[in-house]
Amino acid sequence: MSMIDLETFKSLAGVELGAPVPKPTSIEGNQMEAATSLWSSADGKLDVGVWECTPGRFTADRSDTTEICHIVSGKAEMRDHQGQSRILGPGDLLVLPKGWKGEWRIIETTRKLYLIQA
Repeated sequence: MSMIDLETFKSLAGVELGAPVPKPTSIEGNQMEAATSLWSSADGKLDVGVWECTPGRFTADRSDTTEICHIVSGKAEMRDHQGQSRILGPGDLLVLPKGWKGEWRIIETTRKLYLIQA
């Protein structure tokens, strides 16, 4: 029987993300974002990490991937291409299925744990 490696990551609020950079899809607020990958699958189809973004709005397109987000801190509003919206805060879980398109409005600097699957 072989042993399966177990990796744990604690205190997502304190994970070092590196220097923030301008958010490429920002449409309001001159947003800055930072992220770090905590784990990726050998085939590159699954990535788990932590991301943070400053207030403003940006577009999001999950045409080719599914994303699962767990909000660690902050406050954001999600709006899909049909105009439906939800306010999210610490502890909320969000699934953006493959094909989802819409906008994030970051109300307070927001940090999330993400899982992106190709």
